[in-house]
Amino acid sequence: MGLATRNEGAAVNSNINVTPMVDVMLVLLIIFMVITPMLNNKVNVDLPKATAAVIMEDANKEDSVVVAVTRDGKVFLGGDQVTLDDMGAKISAKLENKTDKHVYLRGDARANYGKVMDAIDGVRSAGVSELGLLTEKTEDQ
Repeated sequence: MGLATRNEGAAVNSNINVTPMVDVMLVLLIIFMVITPMLNNKVNVDLPKATAAVIMEDANKEDSVVVAVTRDGKVFLGGDQVTLDDMGAKISAKLENKTDKHVYLRGDARANYGKVMDAIDGVRSAGVSELGLLTEKTEDQ
């Protein structure tokens, strides 16, 4: 049986080992880098390009109402696919408690013009008077 003796005269090691903390932080960084693009609830559409585009910062907010029309004519409200018949009621429900009654439309550049107009009619049937058409600004050279 060994007895542990304490040497009172020895210097105390006051260095902190930060290696485990750095390992944990790097793992968290990698997790956030992988998960963040997946949290984007936008539907991927190729926006048309315009030279006189106006920047609409409110369209990027988390609680903004965004309608997307894809190339094949499908209509999405946020990240959920909706039918044109249900879209007016769902937009009205989303705008019910909001003071800002703006709706933003993201139409694919190669989408059928008739499908985009059907989506606009669905937005108008919800009583929305402010509709923003989102585009990408072309770079001036």
